[in-house]
Amino acid sequence: MPSLTTTYATPIEPRQSWVGFLAPSLTDCFFAALLAWLFLGGGSKSLLGDGDTGWHIRTGDYILEHHFVPNQDFFSFTKPGEPWFAWEWASDVVFAALHQAWGIKAVALVAGIVLCGAATLLFCRMLSSGGNLFLAVAAALLSNGAMLVHYHARPHVFTFLLLAGSLWLLARDRHAPGWGVWLLIPITALWVNVHGGFISLLVCLAITSAGYGILWLLGGKKQNAFFARRYAALTAFCSLATLVNPYGYHLHQHIAKYLQSSFVLDTVEEFQSPKFRGENMFQFEVLLLAGLALTGILLAKKKFIEAGLILFWAQATLTSVRHAPIFVIVAAPILVEELSETWERWSRTKPRDSVAAILRDLGSEFSGATLRATIWAPLMILGLTVSMVNGSAETWPGNFAKIKFPIALIEQYRETLVPTAKPIPRTFTSDQWADYLTYRFYPRIRIFMDGRSDFFGGDLGKEYVHLASGSHDWEQILDHYRIDLALVPVEWPLAELLKRNSGWRILKDDKMAILFERRTPVLTPVLMKSAASAEGSSSNARSLL
Repeated sequence: MPSLTTTYATPIEPRQSWVGFLAPSLTDCFFAALLAWLFLGGGSKSLLGDGDTGWHIRTGDYILEHHFVPNQDFFSFTKPGEPWFAWEWASDVVFAALHQAWGIKAVALVAGIVLCGAATLLFCRMLSSGGNLFLAVAAALLSNGAMLVHYHARPHVFTFLLLAGSLWLLARDRHAPGWGVWLLIPITALWVNVHGGFISLLVCLAITSAGYGILWLLGGKKQNAFFARRYAALTAFCSLATLVNPYGYHLHQHIAKYLQSSFVLDTVEEFQSPKFRGENMFQFEVLLLAGLALTGILLAKKKFIEAGLILFWAQATLTSVRHAPIFVIVAAPILVEELSETWERWSRTKPRDSVAAILRDLGSEFSGATLRATIWAPLMILGLTVSMVNGSAETWPGNFAKIKFPIALIEQYRETLVPTAKPIPRTFTSDQWADYLTYRFYPRIRIFMDGRSDFFGGDLGKEYVHLASGSHDWEQILDHYRIDLALVPVEWPLAELLKRNSGWRILKDDKMAILFERRTPVLTPVLMKSAASAEGSSSNARSLL
């Protein structure tokens, strides 16, 4: 009998190990469900609903071609050659490399995988902190819904992934200090070249250090003093790591100036307060209210770090909706942990066969198994990649979203926008559509203004707003910049003004956009001479109207 037991037990362990590696976990199922919803449900097309992706790709093309991170503008005719911070250059290179290999659909694929990965990391962190499975699933679904407003193929997707992973490292270190948390230093050095959201990690580290400092002052425990010093040092080292970028400390000055710009704060939608309309914002509102309600309990328990994180990012989100995903990534795990503790205490008072106790036991039992690493996540990514490379245009997007951009009109009047035998006309259009024109026609075309609000600034931004709204000086602005074509959304007041102006004629109205062309008056000999003189004096001069 002993020998039989020994021979039977010896081979069973590796078989169980392989089964555990091959059998899909609940984490795999969650990741797969997000991928299926995003790509099989047509969500990949929404990833290309923001035109900024276009100039990010072309910036990456420039860097790959010249092996140089640009510091001057080469996209516009309004501010050519002026200093510009391409502060997301690493993301731009990734997007450009993907685009050169497989087109715009590859950019959408990788952005979607990163977003689903960030949501899955957030889900895993909820469970790793002892969260009940059912509460974690509910919070993860709410979190994913709340973040949908920022589901675009832009560099900020990497901030979602890096922040979710970084806060998980920090949470693990708070329970069991180790060397792993110092990985945040090289992560920050990478992050600063990927997206400006690296500031969110520095804020969270500073709040964590300050929270332990308060606990030490109140209680005097050496452990709190240790953590306060540890995370203060980590904050300092990560801050120094942010200097590892092509612009050095000048990037920090630029970001500070950008975030204080009254024009940006007043006119750029992402920097305005959230509008609690629609299903996605309702899901965010649920998390926001639950988090704010929780802060009183956290303060009573002297959990100053968790309360400080929720309050800071709640205030930041109520000021600027672009911080909503950051609040969700920070607050959702805290919310699940506290609710799980409450559920645990309450359910312990119930009989073992009660619904509350059964759900508690099931949630606790499956939570540990959910965090298993298996082969299925890489296989799912590989399958999606093969499908993308060999897929049809109906399955994978080959261009930006047609419901957001007048793609058919632009293609129909391509020769008008970028003629082959004549000088390229100056086109005024919305910043989003200008992004697309840069994507479609760069380097032949130059734009009036695109989504780089940090570069164009308040002066030009106000002129852009005056044009779009049909302000009293709209004609003078068009004349000043010698605009030849205007590609205008039909709902803009400028569209009605141009319709009624004899100096402009309609080339095309497709119910989304109207393409206007300036009527060229007959030039007198004096004007012809002046035009010829101006044309000869500058390569950028244009014929006088």
